[in-house]
Amino acid sequence: MHGDPMMWVAGVRALYLQALHPRAVRGVMQNSDFRKDAWGRLMRTAHFVGTTTYGTSEAAEKAGARVRKIHTMLTATDPGTGERYRVDEPGLLLWVHCAEIDSYLHVLRRSGFPLTDAQADRYVGEHRVSARLVGLDPAGVPSDQAELAAYFEKVRPELAAGAEARDVDAFLRTPPVHPLLVPARAVLWRWVAQSAYASLPSYAHELYGRSVRSPRTVTRRLRLTGTALRCVPARLRWQLPPKHIIRAMSRLGPGSRPAPYKVGP
Repeated sequence: MHGDPMMWVAGVRALYLQALHPRAVRGVMQNSDFRKDAWGRLMRTAHFVGTTTYGTSEAAEKAGARVRKIHTMLTATDPGTGERYRVDEPGLLLWVHCAEIDSYLHVLRRSGFPLTDAQADRYVGEHRVSARLVGLDPAGVPSDQAELAAYFEKVRPELAAGAEARDVDAFLRTPPVHPLLVPARAVLWRWVAQSAYASLPSYAHELYGRSVRSPRTVTRRLRLTGTALRCVPARLRWQLPPKHIIRAMSRLGPGSRPAPYKVGP
């Protein structure tokens, strides 16, 4: 699944969703220069996901240890109450994890990636491993779609589109680029950002205050985008950084080539 090109749209959806948790997004905005290094942050996330998906167990454990170490040194402050808190609070880590997994699964399935409900449950359950790597107790992490849906219902009262979420929204809609890349941003990035935003749940649209077209229209758009991107040869797509799939195939042999038909029951 992670070799599918729609993962890039899914990743942007995850950012939109994660930004709706005030404490979580505050931790990001207060500890990183998101506006100036958004691409770097996105690539670091892609590197972590790629390592835990396609790397060796040793590499995945090292990546997790590195993330946990960084998180232990970071705190954030609630401007309303003055409370100072750690960014590695289990509740915050769980929100980031669930927003990512839900986004990956939702966008890929809605864009036409063939996956049964049983396979989707397996996907959610397998990611308890990545949850452990960032410092969560796997026993407290959703193990299937039903538990994931129940988690979002439970956390919804905590969500809001505060100032930080508005900043993330504004940035994702029009990220700063070199003047020569402005036309590409207008055509390519806008399509990615709009598709990612449109695929959010309805309560997220309400919080952000921007409506979208009907769910059926959004689904058609996601399927069209997925069909178009999947026409690009995989070998060409996988040459883009961070090239985890290429390295894994070199290590494991050509029989390890990712393909939708290899998704097991």
